[in-house]
Amino acid sequence: MEDPIQLKEEGNKYFQASNYEKAVQSYTQAIKLNKDKALQAVLYRNRAACYLKKEEYAKAASDASRAIDINASDIKALYRRSQALEKLGKLDQAFKDAQKCATIEPRNKNFQETLRRLGANIQEKLRIQFSTDSRVQKMFEILLDENSEKEKREKAANNLIVLGREEAGAERIFQNNGVSLLLQLIDTKNPELILAAVRTLSGMCTGHKARATAILHYLGIDNICMWMSVDNEEISLAVCNLLQTITDCLLGQGKEEQHGKEEAVVLDSKKDLKMITMRLLDMLVSKNVSGQGRDRALNLLNKNIPRKDLKDHDNSRTTFVIDNGLKKILKVVGQIPEMPDCLPLTENTQLTASILLNKLYDDLRCDPERDNYRVICEEYIKSKVDPQDMDKTLHAIQMVSGVLQGPFDLGNKLLSMKGVMEMMVALCGSEREIDQLVAVEALIHASTKLSRATFIISNGVTLLKEIYKKTKNEKIKIRALVGLCKLGSAGGTDYALRQFAEGSTEKLAKQCRKWLCNTSIDARTRKWAVEGLAYLTLDADVKDDFVEDEPALQAMFELAKTSDKTILYSVASALVNCTNSYDTKELVPELVQLAKFSKQHVPEEHPKDKKDFVVKRVKRLLKAGVVSALACMVKADSAILTDQSKELIARVFLALCEDPKDRGTIVAQGGGKVINFVFATQPDVQLMSVGSLQCGRKALIPLAVEGTDVGKIKASHALAKIAAISNPDMAFPGERVYEVVRPLVSLLNTERDGLQNYEALLGLTNFAGRSDKLRMKIVKERALPDIENYMFENHDQLRQAATECMCNLAVNKEVQERFVADGNDRLKLVVLLCGEDDEKVQVAAAGALAMLTAAQKKLCSKMTQVTTQWLEILQRLCLHENMEIQHRGLVIAFNLISSDKELAKKLVETELLEILTYVGKQEDDPKKQHIINVARDCLTRCMDYGLIKPLSQA
Repeated sequence: MEDPIQLKEEGNKYFQASNYEKAVQSYTQAIKLNKDKALQAVLYRNRAACYLKKEEYAKAASDASRAIDINASDIKALYRRSQALEKLGKLDQAFKDAQKCATIEPRNKNFQETLRRLGANIQEKLRIQFSTDSRVQKMFEILLDENSEKEKREKAANNLIVLGREEAGAERIFQNNGVSLLLQLIDTKNPELILAAVRTLSGMCTGHKARATAILHYLGIDNICMWMSVDNEEISLAVCNLLQTITDCLLGQGKEEQHGKEEAVVLDSKKDLKMITMRLLDMLVSKNVSGQGRDRALNLLNKNIPRKDLKDHDNSRTTFVIDNGLKKILKVVGQIPEMPDCLPLTENTQLTASILLNKLYDDLRCDPERDNYRVICEEYIKSKVDPQDMDKTLHAIQMVSGVLQGPFDLGNKLLSMKGVMEMMVALCGSEREIDQLVAVEALIHASTKLSRATFIISNGVTLLKEIYKKTKNEKIKIRALVGLCKLGSAGGTDYALRQFAEGSTEKLAKQCRKWLCNTSIDARTRKWAVEGLAYLTLDADVKDDFVEDEPALQAMFELAKTSDKTILYSVASALVNCTNSYDTKELVPELVQLAKFSKQHVPEEHPKDKKDFVVKRVKRLLKAGVVSALACMVKADSAILTDQSKELIARVFLALCEDPKDRGTIVAQGGGKVINFVFATQPDVQLMSVGSLQCGRKALIPLAVEGTDVGKIKASHALAKIAAISNPDMAFPGERVYEVVRPLVSLLNTERDGLQNYEALLGLTNFAGRSDKLRMKIVKERALPDIENYMFENHDQLRQAATECMCNLAVNKEVQERFVADGNDRLKLVVLLCGEDDEKVQVAAAGALAMLTAAQKKLCSKMTQVTTQWLEILQRLCLHENMEIQHRGLVIAFNLISSDKELAKKLVETELLEILTYVGKQEDDPKKQHIINVARDCLTRCMDYGLIKPLSQA
């Protein structure tokens, strides 16, 4: 379509049908093609109306302004800009536009009312502003007065933080020399005041690029990084959040708000971003930075340097870091905590650095970039290898070990460098315990793939066994055992590919469990026992023994809740193995026979991997308190909680809530400490404490919106299972319930399987029956077209679930308007579904039709036009054996009769009158009195119209 006028008309039709996205597309295309100024103004103001409906107020104001530039007295454009500006908080500008509208049409009551409202709001804003100024001054006086009472200072600090989060309050603090005063609070060295100041600064920066840039320059990146380097976890984290907020603003992320002309004076943010990146890289190798501070710097780099979307071709931030900081990251992964010259580290630092290496490598776009990365790593290793200096060489091996935990393919290439593997094997036989420790860890990380493991089995198993037998150092002993565990599990879940003799893996697992339960060993060493079990639990015998050992499970869960987050992946892997929630390929019997005939290897399933064994293991894990452990794992604010780890946790959650009978147990876990995650339970399931429900649900929501595609689907499916059978008010208290809608809608996709579609529809049906606010959220997430598509499905259960969902949504006014709009078959579909043979579909469709015809009189007349079968279907409903269907049919008949006398006359002239008379004349019966009463109401209404007479007058 190339005609702008036709496109405009098309846009108008979409707008009337509430399809604002399509309307915007039509108007945009017309704007590109049109050359007539008058029509251009109309197109801009029409598109502005669409943006207002979509709540995109900045775009609405921009389009209205363009229309006004063409025609300064365009009253519609002026009023729409006034509405948009009011929503953006620019009340004075909105007032001016409304004033112009009132001048052009002084008798328009709508304009006069808008002027009154805006005037009152401006006065209130000024009052608050003057009040805020005095409050800010008072707070700083209290905080900076050393003689102030402690309670008063705490209250003032909290009030300041709250004020900093409000746009008006943040602006008043900023304009009244607040940043300088906040800097004075930081200089007091009082931890509570420092925290209050930093959190206030974070609130002031949020969503405001100009203010964030000014605060960055005033404070100085060196000072910010210095504060982040302190050995105080709370302050370090608060400063990290401040720097992340500033970075979000510079990158144009976070709250998307328009702040008018001040945006134009902000300089290009690239220079500031480079300055922040360079300072963070410097922090990595500084001895003056605490372990906490180093972790914060690594987390910020992990979060902000690699691209969020690989479709974005600009990976310049990554290449900048590789060129200027890769060696610094390598230095961190090459640190050996047991050596005296080691940088200050936490238990998480080196794994976080390995994850950063992996993210940077994955973000590279071509082979030359990857070759450059590899060359830098190789040169760094060569610079460290020195036959005369064993300590220096040890750092090189440790660095290879760190890379193997990151970009594994690159790590394999580094292993193939001349002498590296030989050096690792030689160090295993060294007399020094530190040499053995580093070499064994490197061997463990090198044997991730079966091909590599096979090489090490023939070359390194003997060494590992020797170390395990001879060493008295528990740290080395346990690592050697993990190396053997990993090699023993190289065949994966394939029962036929066991690397070691029968019973060997069970012996290794038993020793791992023994170490895991030994609290006299330090936590960092015990985590290696979990690492070993993560490999060994691929064996079904080991899984069964492990879940039966409740002390070992409890010990693992307690370790998962500690500050050492390097254990997360191992715990998640072990749980995935125990619940069999990994992906398995379905074997086609014919192909299996063919493979056997051609003497090809066929994977074998262990007898204890069958469903009944898996169900028992899940119950044991629930009994041991797995949900609260998983919830703690998800809350980890660290780059170590990778997308892959999140996917594993999501898989476990889905496996745990597979059986509805287990959900009561899931609810009972958590002790009420964390809110969220409630399941509706079976009557025979005993609940121990409602509190735990929160653990899982709170954990699942972030898993459903962040992570790998598979992980998000698994978590969304688990949420759907909960939402389908729970009371939303209990399961998702407060505002959390609205966060669940999007994950459920994401499952309404033809790429998802039928069970996911079905349970998502059940969950949305449940939500749609709770409140209109939830119904509006479902509509805003654009779920209606998908729900309508499933109403056409051949699958009975999907069609039924979709129709029930639409039945509950039909109460919403916007949904009703979509049925009223011309040019769609929504109403026809619902009418035809009332004639289906499936009673459950009939109940839902008749319910939807009853609500729609009760709410919108237009739909009563429209119903008679959408299909010639409408009367036959209505009569069948009114005579149905199912009382619920019959009641809904009679309600539809009553709505039609009540809507219009002519339509009532038309119905009276059909057999429907006989049906109503037959039902209405029946004797009172408590079981179906509601049905009889509706039939009598229909007859009474017909008598009121004078279409029929009472029996006595007939």
